[in-house]
Formats: sequence, C-alpha cells, structure tokens
Amino acid sequence: MIAGYSPEIQAIFGTLFTWGLTAAGSALVFLMSGTQRKFLDSSLGFAAGVMLAASYWSLLAPAIEMAESSGMYGESGEYAFAPVALGFFLGALFVYAADQVMHYFKIGSTEIMIDLNVECNVSPETKQKGIKHNSGSHNLSKSSNDGLTKRKARVPTGDEEELILGLSNEDYNKLHKQSAEKWKRILLLVIAITVHNIPEGLAVGVGFGAIGKSPKATFESARNLAIGIGIQNFPEGLAVSLPLRGSGVSVWRSFWYGQLSGMVEPIAGLIGVIGVSWIEPLLPYAMAFAAGAMIYVVCDDLIPEASSSGNGRQASWGAIFGFILMMCLDVGLG
Repeated sequence: MIAGYSPEIQAIFGTLFTWGLTAAGSALVFLMSGTQRKFLDSSLGFAAGVMLAASYWSLLAPAIEMAESSGMYGESGEYAFAPVALGFFLGALFVYAADQVMHYFKIGSTEIMIDLNVECNVSPETKQKGIKHNSGSHNLSKSSNDGLTKRKARVPTGDEEELILGLSNEDYNKLHKQSAEKWKRILLLVIAITVHNIPEGLAVGVGFGAIGKSPKATFESARNLAIGIGIQNFPEGLAVSLPLRGSGVSVWRSFWYGQLSGMVEPIAGLIGVIGVSWIEPLLPYAMAFAAGAMIYVVCDDLIPEASSSGNGRQASWGAIFGFILMMCLDVGLG
C-alpha cells in the first residue's frame, strides 16, 4: 500500500488493510443490542443478502472475466464457464461435506455454545418449578436483565447425573438440540465467509506481485484493488458478528469471531505475491469455489432458518438491505 516497498511488504500492508476493515465492520456489533428472535432472523437475512451480492459481483463475475481473458478456454473464451462451474460445485460440496463431518463428530455441542457465552432464556413457568442441582455441582449461573432470568447450563457428561433446569426431559433435549443446531449453523456461516476471503487475499497478493509485468499491472491498480476489497469486507464482518450476537453470543465474542473471518487474507496475500506465476491461473477456480460455498450456506441454512419462526418479512428486508449495500460497494468500487 506504500510505494517503494517490496511486493511482499506491499501485499502484507494491503491485506492487513482489508482485514482491518473486516474487523471494523464486525465492531458495529457493539452498537447493536437485543437477542430477540426477530433480531436474529433480520441479521440472518442481512448476512444472506450480503453473501448473495458478494457471490456474483465479487467472485463469479470476476472469475468469468479472468477465465475469458486467460485464453485457456477457447479462442473467444466461450468455455470460460467450465472452471467457474467446476469451482462453484466444489465450493458447495465442500460446505456440505463440512456439515456432514460436524454432524458425524457431533460438533455443535452445548458445551461449545456455553463456552461462547450463549445464554438460554428460562420462562417464568420454569422459574416457578425451581432448579435442581446434582450433588456438589455448580452447573448453573444466574443473571438478571430487564426482569428476565437467564441461566447458563453445562451438558452433563456420562459420569454426571442428569442436570435438570426445571424442565422436563423432553424440553431439555429440545433445548439441547436447538443450541447444537444454532452453533453448527453459525460455524458454517463463519466457514463460508472465511473461504470467501481466501481468494480475495490471493487477488491482492497477485496484484502487488504482478506490478511491472504488464502495462496494466501498476502499483495504483493493485492499491485500488486492495481498497475496494477492504471496503467490501466491511459489511461481511458485520454479516458474521450480527447473527452471532442475535444467537446470544456475548458482544466481545461476536466481534472476535466476526473479525476472525478476515484473518486469512494476509496469509493468502503473502501466498499470492510469492506464487504469482502459478496462483493467477487458479483464481477463477478459487473465486467460484468461494461463491459456491456461500450460496450453499444461504440456501441450505440461512434462508430456511430465518423463515422458520414466522419472521420471514423481517428476514426479507434484512436480505434486501444487505444485498443493496454489498451491490453498491461491489459495483461502485469494481
């Protein structure tokens, strides 16, 4: 980002800038409040809109353009769809496989949810029933907020007696299952955004590594690419942290996991600038791969979940706002 430095240093500066704007977007979660279901569904819709717009304008359209201009897919680029279609399919398959692996290894347990400071709301009826502890164990912590009692619970291990939160076994198992599914969905969202940031980091690295190798490969063009990607990353950080906050994760952890999705960009940028000669032909595949991963998460998780509680209208408006915001940034800075 500063003329006169080596391409490697410039790529690191550029991708640190893009990562910083991801963190800045995530930091907006400090201004948000509320963990109601409508807030969660609206934030899921916002994330879906951002991801849909980014999938086309940030990933698929540039990937097709790169494939056409490479001269590797037909004289006029008539087969440029081939690497993009293959990458898109592999991206969707990757997220599907990750989902199956998490299910197989039971990733998404309530222990992880509690480690993330996720709180379970206990109804007034439950409070009237009372809380039973297993002997000598302090598995419950209690806090009060706006007159509502919230309790955190740890899932009993095989050596412990069953922990009862004043709930029936059926209600407790239902709460356990909902928490596990919620964490798995959020984890897939983080994976999709992180996968999306890898080709963007590679693109910034390739941009700085290619300076001087062609008339269009200038420092100014590489710098503008880094600025454009950085500004696009701003709503993406928020798209991760908002659903986390809406799910009951603490504000600091929501911010941490939101900015974490952009941490891969400096690493990918360094790889791109070092291997510019062999990374550049792979960019269409990598960008389409990221688009496929995000579209799969949107269709399989975000949209169904956002509409499952009767808040489809709020989720739809969130998606429209997220799509318009990301489209404007992508097109305006393209």
